[in-house]
Amino acid sequence: MSRAVTPKPQPGVALAALAVVVLLGISIARHAPGRHVLLMLTGVALGGVLYQSVFGFTSAFRVLLASRRSAGFRAQMVMLGVACLLFFPVLVGGTLWGQPVIGFLSPVGVSLMFGAFIFGIGMQLGGGCASGTLYALGGGSTRMLVTLLFFIVGSVVGVTHLAWWERLPALEPVSLITGLGWPLALALNLAVFAAAYCVAWRLERARHGSVVSIATLPSMNAGAGAAPGVARAGATPCVSGPWPLLTGALALALLNFVTLAGRPWGITSAYGLWGGMLLQSVGVPITGWSGYSSPEMQAALHKGALADITSVMDFGIMLGALLAAGAAGKFKPVWRISGGHFAASVVGGLLLGYGARLAYGCNIGAFFSGIASGSLHGWLWIVFALVGTWAGLHLRPVFGLSDVPPSKH
Repeated sequence: MSRAVTPKPQPGVALAALAVVVLLGISIARHAPGRHVLLMLTGVALGGVLYQSVFGFTSAFRVLLASRRSAGFRAQMVMLGVACLLFFPVLVGGTLWGQPVIGFLSPVGVSLMFGAFIFGIGMQLGGGCASGTLYALGGGSTRMLVTLLFFIVGSVVGVTHLAWWERLPALEPVSLITGLGWPLALALNLAVFAAAYCVAWRLERARHGSVVSIATLPSMNAGAGAAPGVARAGATPCVSGPWPLLTGALALALLNFVTLAGRPWGITSAYGLWGGMLLQSVGVPITGWSGYSSPEMQAALHKGALADITSVMDFGIMLGALLAAGAAGKFKPVWRISGGHFAASVVGGLLLGYGARLAYGCNIGAFFSGIASGSLHGWLWIVFALVGTWAGLHLRPVFGLSDVPPSKH
């Protein structure tokens, strides 16, 4: 089988991304501690990994439910298992590289369940999750710009409504590490990951007669239902991509562990801050709004985005994806968007932003980092997000969207 040829590298795009990374690092150093610069660079690495491994949550959930292709889901189980192996002992010890550490622990209640449910719908309509929106936008997806803008709008509304949702029935945060002890909590988590991996593997084999490997290059999986990979004579795989999903899973787990020196990896809390800053800049008096009147939010608004860990990491993710796209010669923005895709991005973005605030995070902050932190809310998040994903699958045709996306893995 002949293989497609990738475009040549785009040095101008890659150099522009590097230049912005340097300038951003200098600006951050003037407004925040030096470790913020290191965390921004960690974000750059995360963006590159997400882009090169095409590591998505939205499409992985969709193809699992719609067509029983499970490679993306199984890679997530590996990622979570490695993250728990790294996180649990350190969280018990309380420090990492001399820095105090604490996991993401959030309440379990109506707010979490409803927020995760509508976030699942939003993923399928908006075309991406929190991490997927950022790396796809950095890689040149202009549709994701629409999704991100309305993600921010939904986040602002969610910030102002969260206090009402928190008055609804809920349990206090539950730490499996504290409740069970970290060895038993770790063993239980690993057992669930292994079981989920095996069930997904069996579902795929039963439907298709074969199973796509997460350890090989996508081009080697073409016969198993994945899209053919691409290659160029003399190309370096780590630069031109794509990478095996297993590589992406291991790299994301390790980079989240590095992030733990500041706090676990999160994405969406920055969106409410950005929206608040934008509203303030045009004279909207948000200081009296619920959620924006708290001392913590007021301090964050005063310090600005460059002093916010989540914000600088989000900037890094977009720049890392841009750098990877330029190095691989794949940065080709398309500025045309159909009416159906535009409407889906608007509705999806609003649901993503609002849902993330109610659920105390997204697929990264609540699901990935929440489970890696030993928090029960991470497990409840994925259950209700998958229910929302199923609902979103049935809503996609309303906007003229296909049921299942083409997969690169």
